[in-house]
Amino acid sequence: MEVRWNLSGEEIERESFRTIEAECDLHIKLPAPEWRVVRRLIHTTADPRIADTLVFRHDAVASGLKALRSGAPIFCDSKMIRSGLSLARLRRLNPGYGPERLHCHIDDPDVLARAKAEGRTRALCSAEKARPLLDGAIVLIGNAPLALARIARYVLEESARPALVVGMPVGFVNVVESKALLARCAVPQIALEGRRGGSALAVATLHAVMESA
Repeated sequence: MEVRWNLSGEEIERESFRTIEAECDLHIKLPAPEWRVVRRLIHTTADPRIADTLVFRHDAVASGLKALRSGAPIFCDSKMIRSGLSLARLRRLNPGYGPERLHCHIDDPDVLARAKAEGRTRALCSAEKARPLLDGAIVLIGNAPLALARIARYVLEESARPALVVGMPVGFVNVVESKALLARCAVPQIALEGRRGGSALAVATLHAVMESA
């Protein structure tokens, strides 16, 4: 087997997608918008089994697209997510998107001070700071389960209504529990059940949602 040096990035992606569809028949069974998300996550991980734990609830893709077209704020639980989001893609849906609409409070001085004073995680304090912007916003959680759990409690206890929650924290502590809490929320959501997740997968999910525009 030899390296194929003469392929463009677009050709590599197209061939990758052909391989994915040859090995995974979900494109026949799923609605096209959901399949695009599944395909993108398989492409990101090179693991078709990721489809087994991916769930869509409450018309998630359509709600996310509507919010993106309206220029909804986007809350990210990590700087990696904020850095990974493509402003060029966002601006194709709404030209008004700029860095100021991508919110990540993890390094804000007041968040750092509060986390230290109260002995809590920065991610939890960051999610609490984001409470005023949650209604109608897109929430991307790829790292911190406590951030996801806090947002889920805002939905359950204070009737917060994000337009879309991508719930994909990763790890071994509070991860499964936070995703179970999200599942109780009647808000549009795309989640990876179990311990798996990550910032790259949260970014890939929103980019895949945009593919259905």
